[in-house]
Amino acid sequence: MAKSIKIRAKSKGGITTVKALITHPMETGLRKNKKTGKLIPAHFIQEVVCKHNGKPVINCEWGGSVSKNPYLAFKFKGGKKDDSIELSWKDNMGKGDSITAKIR
Repeated sequence: MAKSIKIRAKSKGGITTVKALITHPMETGLRKNKKTGKLIPAHFIQEVVCKHNGKPVINCEWGGSVSKNPYLAFKFKGGKKDDSIELSWKDNMGKGDSITAKIR
């Protein structure tokens, strides 16, 4: 189970709503360390992909301007109870995470 992602997906009337919270520092590379005065290196999510039963429904390309611990919510047509939703992310340092959940 993913440690950095919390996700919920619910289907109603043929529309599925997905809500996700991703734990990530999202550093822009422009802030300075108050003690040393040196820039804190950029560390941000570059790509977020969500799939419904293995087929992509959203592909996001993010940059350093997205806030710390980003919240993502979106809707798509289709999906029913117990279908699979997979959300994954990758950052500019090569790290990433993913989670699979069932639609309620």
